[in-house]
Formats: sequence, C-alpha cells, structure tokens
Amino acid sequence: MSKRIGDCIIHSAMPKYPIFLDLTDRRVVLIGGGAVAVRKAHVLLDAGARLVIVTDQASDMLTGLCVERAAELVRAKYAKEYIAEAVLVIAATNDEKVNRQVYSDCQELGILCNVVDDPPLCDFFVPAVVRRGDLQIAIGTDGYCPAYAGHLRNKLEAIFTEQHGLFLAELEWARKQIIEEIANSADRKALLGELVEDASFECFTAHGSAAWRERARRRIESYKTGS
Repeated sequence: MSKRIGDCIIHSAMPKYPIFLDLTDRRVVLIGGGAVAVRKAHVLLDAGARLVIVTDQASDMLTGLCVERAAELVRAKYAKEYIAEAVLVIAATNDEKVNRQVYSDCQELGILCNVVDDPPLCDFFVPAVVRRGDLQIAIGTDGYCPAYAGHLRNKLEAIFTEQHGLFLAELEWARKQIIEEIANSADRKALLGELVEDASFECFTAHGSAAWRERARRRIESYKTGS
C-alpha cells in the first residue's frame, strides 16, 4: 500500500495483524545459543511455551536456563527435523546462512518464523511490551528500528504503573457482575464506560479495592433500578 506526503508517494508493506498468542504448552523452537537466544528464551518460557533450543554453541547461561526452567536443549547444528511440529520458530544465530535456511524450511513447512534483526526474513515481529499484571501494551514498528519501540516502552512504563494492572483485575470483577445482573446491552456498555474512566481509576488508587467495589456495586444497583 502507499500514501502521499506532499509531493512524495511513500510505499510500505501491508500492515501487520497484531495478536496476543497463547503459547501454553505449545512447541516453539529457538535456534541459537548466545545472549540474544537467552533473552528470547526467557520471554518464551514466561509465556508458557514448550521450548526447544537447538545450538552447538550453548553458553553457560543458556545451559543453566534450560536446567532451571526445564527447556529442552538440543546440542547440535541446525537441521530441518528439529522444527517439525513447531508453532513458531525463532532464529537467533550469528550465521546468516543458517538463518536463511531456517526461514526457508519454515516457509516450506508452513511454520511462522522470525529471524532476529533481519526483517525480510520475518513472518512476524516481536513487539516491545509494557507488562503490568494482566495488562500488556505492545509497541510495534513493523521491524523498523526496534530501539525506537524500546524508547517508547520506557516512556509508557513511567505512565502505566502496577496499579493499572491491579485495576484491570477489579474491572474484570465488575464486568462479570454487570454481565450477570444487567440485561440491557446499552446499559452494560454505558456502565463499563464509566468504570474505566480516569476518575474511577483515581478512586481505586486513593481508596483501595474494597471501596472501589462498593462504589461499583452502587452503580450496578442504580442501573438495575433505573435510578
């Protein structure tokens, strides 16, 4: 697709489809054994992936991680057989030839692949993420200058605190009450709209969970009675 800026026409790739993917107990293969692979492994394991790491040059740090977190470490050079049945593959080696072979094999097998720091060899990009409990805010740059995504993440981390993650849990509690007790969809939407406002968050941070839930209950009751 393209867009015009002044007298210039800027051509860009088709926008990517952003998703949060559940990797719980699903096979993910990571090719590589250095510091980058260690960072990727931590994130994948945190997401619950059944991680297989393939490398003939495993660092002590990576070896220790595999022992500590029960990841499978295959001490071997990359071969196509190792990515069979994977839902995702990440190539994080410093060997361009190996990385290209991994990508080619993934294309043949219909497996989504990310080759670190090589956007043309990526079916997906890993965003910079702000995590506050169950609240996740992802920043993507379509593979362009990941450092900028990291910079924006740092700015957002100063705005969104752990309180926002705790507040999300309260909102989910209220949402369930609203769905159960209020039949009218427009009323549900209106009340949820009230509860997610900044004033509601400020009430939560100032007075705590119990007081916020009491306030939410009053609003639910008022919608039920039409008052």
